[in-house]
Amino acid sequence: MDAYLCVRAGSAWTMLSRRFAEYCVMGWDNLPRTLLLYHANLVSSPEFYFQTVACNSREFRNATVNSDLHFIRWDTPPKQHPLNLGPKDYRRMVLSSAAFARKFKHGDLVLDRIDREILKRCPPPRDDDEAPAGAAAPGHGGQFFSYGGWCSEVGLCSNPREPDRKGVIKAGAGSRRLTVMLNKMLSERNFRKQQCR
Repeated sequence: MDAYLCVRAGSAWTMLSRRFAEYCVMGWDNLPRTLLLYHANLVSSPEFYFQTVACNSREFRNATVNSDLHFIRWDTPPKQHPLNLGPKDYRRMVLSSAAFARKFKHGDLVLDRIDREILKRCPPPRDDDEAPAGAAAPGHGGQFFSYGGWCSEVGLCSNPREPDRKGVIKAGAGSRRLTVMLNKMLSERNFRKQQCR
């Protein structure tokens, strides 16, 4: 690789602005295509490509935020895959304010707690429960989607729990935690520290 390129690594879970995505596709200064050739043969290239393009681009290097909004627990030193999260991680997950978390074992009890306390939904019956095949969880009518609502372009919102009421959907505790996390990441004190150097 050319000496002037600084290779960066990070999460494979990225959010890209439209302008940056267009830059990666169009590559008006040829950097994205050049880096694509280098990254084509790397293991886990999604953990390197976008970070390296952004940090080597004059236009985008100061527009990065080094966070994937995930709560992840790693071994020390980190191995290839994260540790499974369980009930003992619940409090730290919530306090982290992260929008996402990984990785969970299939059917772990902490997933039921997340369903119940954060998503406000009843989990479907477990395989070992004595529910008849195809039966819905109590009070759920077969719907296992998270509570929420939809807003139209004109600002009217619907709430499935109150179908006759139209208006604003109020932010819940999870939304407030996410707002705190985003404000902290984008604060003057933290934002510059997380950018490419």
